[in-house]
Amino acid sequence: MTMAPMGIRLSPLGVAVFCLLGVGVIYHLYAGVLSNHLSYFRQKKKVDLRDLLAVSVEAAQLGGKEVKRVREEDTLNEKSKGETKEGAKELLTMGDLQSHRKMFNLIKNTFPQITVFSEEKDSKTDSVTWSGNIPEDILKLEKGREISPDSITVWIDPLDATQEYTENLVKYVTTMVCVALEGKPVIGVIHQPFTGFTAWAMVGQGTNMEHRMSYNLNSPKVIVSRSHSGEVKNFLHTAFGNATVIPAGGAGYKVLSLLKMHSGQPEPIDEADFYIHITYIKKWDICAGAALLNALGGHMTTLKGEEIDYREEPLNKGGLVASVNVAHKDILEKLPDWDPSKH
Repeated sequence: MTMAPMGIRLSPLGVAVFCLLGVGVIYHLYAGVLSNHLSYFRQKKKVDLRDLLAVSVEAAQLGGKEVKRVREEDTLNEKSKGETKEGAKELLTMGDLQSHRKMFNLIKNTFPQITVFSEEKDSKTDSVTWSGNIPEDILKLEKGREISPDSITVWIDPLDATQEYTENLVKYVTTMVCVALEGKPVIGVIHQPFTGFTAWAMVGQGTNMEHRMSYNLNSPKVIVSRSHSGEVKNFLHTAFGNATVIPAGGAGYKVLSLLKMHSGQPEPIDEADFYIHITYIKKWDICAGAALLNALGGHMTTLKGEEIDYREEPLNKGGLVASVNVAHKDILEKLPDWDPSKH
């Protein structure tokens, strides 16, 4: 009589217990290795502020090359993208767009985890990457201040003073990058595309700029926006009586007018004692200038003296007072009551 072969049946419970034991052994063997790798990747996600400053400088300069090229080729193709609260047209040119593509993508390709706000919106990507170059004067700054990307907000203005750009008043034009940490400006870069000069600062670490030796608050020169210079004249004469009002384009230019500029400027820029803006203004216009002034012990506040928070909301509704090496409170105390929302 032939007998059927006997099969071996495995208990499902036994298999499960065996697998769990195996997983436990593997976990204990490799937990240390995995922990080290995870720690490494967590560390790599942090951003070194000195590297971020170098990238910001390179981005502003790269955007500036596009701004200059489009202007020299006369291919602006300007169009209106809307109006300001005061009714002035907000212009968009190919200079704005091409600069945005270079600046935005350079920063995002280098530090994909940080939040970047730009004045312009565009869906086209660019594979541009950071060269890894750190300018000599920036190399002297302290390395190793690594920051969580969650606490960083970057504001870029690919072309400040677009109206003046279309009028070929290029001395007012700048490209700007600002890095805010927990809402406070810590890195500011203002680049002049048509002179090649770049002003930079890291608050508490250093800057390539200086304030001038003297400022005058008794009969001050005050720099203001060209777009509402008539209205601001009345405001300033109420406050200071004998103030000289300097209408100018570009918030970046206005901040530079408060500082000691290098002697190689082909056309000397205006010199002002402080900067006033009495209507709404966007944070990509002012953040870089705030960082430069803060690095030199200066101030940029609302008309009421409030600090400006440079996190997600792009609109500063409180107006602006910017100064350096003067008693900022003395300026604020002389200003008449003014509600920017009503003008």
